[in-house]
Amino acid sequence: MTTSGPPAPVRRPKPLRMLWITFAWGSCFLAIDLGLKDAPVLWFAALRALIAGGALLAVTRVRGAPMPIGLRPWVLITVMGVVNVSVAFGAMFAGLVGFSTGAASVLANAQPLLIVLPAWWIYKENISPRTLAAMGIGIAGLLAVAVPSGAGTGAWLSLTAALAITAGTLISRQVKTDMLPVIAWHFLVGGAVLALAAVLVEGPPAISWTARFVGVLLYLSLVGTAAAFLGWFTEVRHCRLDAVSAWTFLVPVFGILLSIFARGERQTFWGIAGIALVIVSMLVLELPGRKRIVQAPG
Repeated sequence: MTTSGPPAPVRRPKPLRMLWITFAWGSCFLAIDLGLKDAPVLWFAALRALIAGGALLAVTRVRGAPMPIGLRPWVLITVMGVVNVSVAFGAMFAGLVGFSTGAASVLANAQPLLIVLPAWWIYKENISPRTLAAMGIGIAGLLAVAVPSGAGTGAWLSLTAALAITAGTLISRQVKTDMLPVIAWHFLVGGAVLALAAVLVEGPPAISWTARFVGVLLYLSLVGTAAAFLGWFTEVRHCRLDAVSAWTFLVPVFGILLSIFARGERQTFWGIAGIALVIVSMLVLELPGRKRIVQAPG
């Protein structure tokens, strides 16, 4: 039986594992963009969450991980599912409609910036002058990426996804039980809410089940979501949290590189400058010397 909390850290993060996790998360934006050619936004997002949750629940059964007990964990799991999956996935998928995958990957992974003030307010984590400076750089970068795209476009939806992921991260710290079934069930709950929203908004699923869509859906659900989250929390269980979270800045880097080389997306001057500022601010925030709240992007 697995324990309810991670054991004491004993090693550094495995570089190859962290590289494939961050690459998988970065590649999710390209996969979503491809899949949206064959499926509507909400149905596609719902399928991603439900398949990932089902796969992780199967792993939970095999490992014999204990199910959450009591009302409080299930309430938190439900809230996490709605915020971290329903809102975040829905906004993330919709944000890619008419918006570049590179810019979307930066904005949707802005939670290292957005989480600083809530961490100070809720968990009393100190904010250093360096952190405040990094926040200013990051906000300037976000504006440089978002403003040229116009208000009410994919930029703001991508930021909404980042805000939702940030909220989900803060909520997850309140769940005092084995994280594997929590992750599985929060995907299933969030996916069910997305499916209900899809029925109401999009009607019956008008999906073109091409070989491309099936491949993209399986990659996105099993590799980019289920396996990546499982690998992430394996590293969290055995390593220092700040050492693991320092790798997350690679997610938008991979997203941008894939959008350039796989899709031939061109970046404007302000887009490149904004992306660079966001990455620099993330690097500053991830430097050793301050306590971090761990979160998982895309």
